[in-house]
Amino acid sequence: MTASGVQAEAIRIPVNSWTGQNTSAHIAGQLLEKLDYEVEYVTAGAVPQLAAMAQGTLHFQPEFWDNNVGDIYPKALAEGDIVLIGPQGLESREGWIYPPYMEEQCPGLPAYEALYECAQAFAAVDTFPNGRLITYPADWGTRSLDLVESLDLPFQAVAGGSEGAMVAELRSAVAAKQPMLMMFWAPHWLFAEYDFNWVEFDKVDGTCDEANQKRGNACGFNQANVGKLVNRDFEATWPGAFAMAEAFTMDSASQNKMILQVDQQGLAVEEAAAEWIAANEAVWTPWIEAGRAAKN
Repeated sequence: MTASGVQAEAIRIPVNSWTGQNTSAHIAGQLLEKLDYEVEYVTAGAVPQLAAMAQGTLHFQPEFWDNNVGDIYPKALAEGDIVLIGPQGLESREGWIYPPYMEEQCPGLPAYEALYECAQAFAAVDTFPNGRLITYPADWGTRSLDLVESLDLPFQAVAGGSEGAMVAELRSAVAAKQPMLMMFWAPHWLFAEYDFNWVEFDKVDGTCDEANQKRGNACGFNQANVGKLVNRDFEATWPGAFAMAEAFTMDSASQNKMILQVDQQGLAVEEAAAEWIAANEAVWTPWIEAGRAAKN
């Protein structure tokens, strides 16, 4: 209810273009329905959703990645049009992954310095003697290519054709125990099905300055923070929903499993979310209790 005693509009949750966020959206939405709120799911891009939240046409984003969203996010946050209500819980990561068997051929791994000595272990016919690094598709940016050039690594960066093509190449390489080094991200269903290790870079204080790296002072990739956002009026309009949203969290292992169910096993996102809820009542019950206490 609003302050006037009139039932507020439905809580609108943005749905982005990747499965992991979709599972968070539907888990949060189904839990809000347990608190007797009406929920609507609205397809929205990662950047356009911020303007919609600032304008009040979207209300609650349970999984927001703060990288690659431009200047609109810090501006809207500073002006109070959207509110960050805490971390979401996912252990997000971007970087270079490889199958564990590659450590037999390159014993210095996971340290990136090992790649200078054993690049040939990662070589392909068309890159020899340089190693082969599969990067994101060309229209996703050139972060890996830039890092290879900055560090003067003896590798050739080869753009993947698409997420599907990258996944297919990873699976094929693992099945045949072939050389593989690829730029990738987590959470992703692959980590529920396969073991991969991450190349480790030099530790730095603060944010990684991707544009200014040299061998011996290489931080790799700036990592995203995953948080929860609400619009300016959310707490006043839906105090119970706000309390539930504050308490809501998600872990990477659970999301990896749900992404696998949806992307590889044909389960609908709504069904994967419902299964998680059915199996984790002890986890979410305190969130609902907090919502009920605030609502009453």
